[in-house]
Amino acid sequence: MSITIPKIVVIGGGAGGLELATQLGHKLGKKKQADILLIDKNRTHIWKPLLHEVATGSIDPDLDGVVYSAHAAKHHYRFQLGTFCNIDQSNKTITLSPLNDELGHTILPGRTVRYDHLVIAIGSVSNDFNTPGIKEHCYFLDSSQQAERFQHSLLDSFTRLHQDDNQQQSLNIAIVGGGATGVELSAELYHVSELLKLYGLTNMSSKRLHIHLIEAGPRILPALPERIAVSAKRELLKLGVNVREQTQVKEGTAQGFITKDEEHIDADIMVWAAGVKAPDFIKDLGVFELTRSNQIQVNEFLQSTVDESIFVLGDCCAFTQADGKQVPPRAQSAHQMAQCVEKNLIATLKQQPLRGFKYSDHGSLVNLSSYSTVGNLMGNLTSNTFFIEGKIARFMYISLYRMHQRAIHGSAKTFALWISEKVLRVVRPKMKLH
Repeated sequence: MSITIPKIVVIGGGAGGLELATQLGHKLGKKKQADILLIDKNRTHIWKPLLHEVATGSIDPDLDGVVYSAHAAKHHYRFQLGTFCNIDQSNKTITLSPLNDELGHTILPGRTVRYDHLVIAIGSVSNDFNTPGIKEHCYFLDSSQQAERFQHSLLDSFTRLHQDDNQQQSLNIAIVGGGATGVELSAELYHVSELLKLYGLTNMSSKRLHIHLIEAGPRILPALPERIAVSAKRELLKLGVNVREQTQVKEGTAQGFITKDEEHIDADIMVWAAGVKAPDFIKDLGVFELTRSNQIQVNEFLQSTVDESIFVLGDCCAFTQADGKQVPPRAQSAHQMAQCVEKNLIATLKQQPLRGFKYSDHGSLVNLSSYSTVGNLMGNLTSNTFFIEGKIARFMYISLYRMHQRAIHGSAKTFALWISEKVLRVVRPKMKLH
């Protein structure tokens, strides 16, 4: 007589979802104590804070990404390619949309997947606030595919500018959203425009690049301490970025943005990085209690308020802290939530009490490419906040990614990846040129 083991399904292989599936695979899947299934609509994983580097070609997702199926085979969980589109709570099943190829041919029909315990970690997408013309004319950086699409357009623009006999011609890029993505992308664009000289595009330089960073609020980096925002703005201005604060965009056109004051900001390439929300289909399910940003409301154990067998983590999770503030949508939040859900799933299987989630803010860092890094770190032994910048801040920023790699690969492979990256720098172009 075969013994049926519980099935844990994790939807979304972002920072939190992949870390959770990996750890559950080690602690439950390896011992056959649970069947762990990770579902994602993509075949590979890229750490989301690095998408602005994918967009500029500083990172090649084909080389730096994690292939889910290969990773699953090594870490004792299963992977299934698919897009979550519906849920049946009473029968504990989810539905995946039909899977089609680029020509529209069906690879797999719609499928139903059973679960005993479900974890929703579908992340977030950009919120265009229904602003006219944004979907039609702007690039978004919510996924590796979107970032690569931007990178191809950027490289085409650089090539066209290089071969233009008119040296006065320039490339105008307008970025709406002065959060971390917009700020980091602005700096990275200047960095890669200078790298082009190394690869034959000698007529291209940062002097022919005009970047407008547009923020509706009173300052850039509104979610971070003011000192970080002031330091970041100072560095951006040095590079030549036109930082436009208190500038609200009311429409996007093929020629650029129109502000609330009827000012036209011309742009050859337009990027929308203002605000995030959980995907709209979550609202269409009509199942969960949601915030205005479509985030799923949870209890103290990160279980959805409508079904205790469904856990939620990451950007799509709305967890209200004791002070009434919601946990911010950051990579460190997803990491901490994944650890809490892991413990609570194991406790559930062992019929032990669950642990409440408590968010610890370890500070924030903003990387301005090779130019500077600024941020603040929260003291573990005191209540003080330490402001850091320069090489120390850059080291800490890189360490965050290494921590993520360690969570999904282990210490030995993370060290091996670090060594291989050092070696590849010698033979590999400093930016993706295709």
